[in-house]
Amino acid sequence: MDTEVTTQIKQSVAQLCGDFPGTYWQEKDRERAYPTEFVNALTEAGLLASLIPEEYGGAGLPLSVASAILEEIHANGCNGAACHAQMYTMGTILRHGSEAQRKEYLPKIATGELRLQAFAVTEPTAGTDTTSISTTAVRERDEYVINGQKVWTSRAEHSDLMILLARTTSKDKVKKKSEGLSVFLVDMRKAVGNGMTIRPIRTMINHATTEVFFDNLRIPADSLIGEEGKGFKYILTGMNAERILIASECIGDARWFVETACNYVRDRKVFGRPIGQNQGVQFPIARSYAQAEAAKLMVEKAFNLYDAGENCGAEANMCKMLASEASWAAGEACLQSHGGFGFAEEYDVERKYRETRLYQIAPISTNLILSYIAEHELDLPRSY
Repeated sequence: MDTEVTTQIKQSVAQLCGDFPGTYWQEKDRERAYPTEFVNALTEAGLLASLIPEEYGGAGLPLSVASAILEEIHANGCNGAACHAQMYTMGTILRHGSEAQRKEYLPKIATGELRLQAFAVTEPTAGTDTTSISTTAVRERDEYVINGQKVWTSRAEHSDLMILLARTTSKDKVKKKSEGLSVFLVDMRKAVGNGMTIRPIRTMINHATTEVFFDNLRIPADSLIGEEGKGFKYILTGMNAERILIASECIGDARWFVETACNYVRDRKVFGRPIGQNQGVQFPIARSYAQAEAAKLMVEKAFNLYDAGENCGAEANMCKMLASEASWAAGEACLQSHGGFGFAEEYDVERKYRETRLYQIAPISTNLILSYIAEHELDLPRSY
């Protein structure tokens, strides 16, 4: 992608974020409220439709641009987690849905008429062992009947559509656990109260995450995306994009922490001198800056491979791990340099500190990434 175009888009994002200062996010955090105004502004600017092809009303831009958008959002003190799923979940429909599904839903997602923010995969008893999920979808004539439970389904209360992974063939009837899983597009406007129940989960950060319960939820048979039984592969194809984009958010967080820390320690004087003059203060900030710069190179390698249509599984995993560790190191340095003021809401440090910690756990934990690298890159025995 032309770097000049990317620069212009980043400038537009920064300008938009200027309308949503720390006080806006502090209020949302206190009230545990969804940042509807921010999401609407991104939608109206066409930013959430950046990856949707032009023929379906989007901008048809590469992942590198989406990466730049989310990095810039976080670098400006905002949070893209309220809407980032819309960028990559639509890929399941785009790559594996029917033409009728693409024409029906993608243009409406692009304009914001419909929100596709909910991605229902994880279950309480399965965790990241996705092939062990137990939510079922049973075909009955021209419908599927859904029963089961999902957890950590973020933004479910603020989404019109949901991508749902369910088992259509029981594990004892398939050769491999990854077989017999199918993906569905659920219209939540019709499902809630008719077999679907959403229960919010209060967490350390304002992430609008939930549990979702299915009790004989009936959905049309044409809600199936792609072929029955191949859903696990469909889900995997979207995970590389997700990890690269999350890594980009972490790079943005790291930029915010480093800049915020530097601005503070230049001016903060103790014992008659700026505390930023002390190596004990400046070294952790400098180290986290170096970590973030190195992680960003891996992010760039990952999205370049992705945009070229090449395999980027290892790079997507590594960039997500390295970027999340860099943002956490930067957050630690920023909080420590602020001392007690770092815990004060008005400085935004404690909010961003809590937010960036999530990404060593989700969308995949650091330990599972290390297991992947060991097995697939180092040819070591599988550890799970």
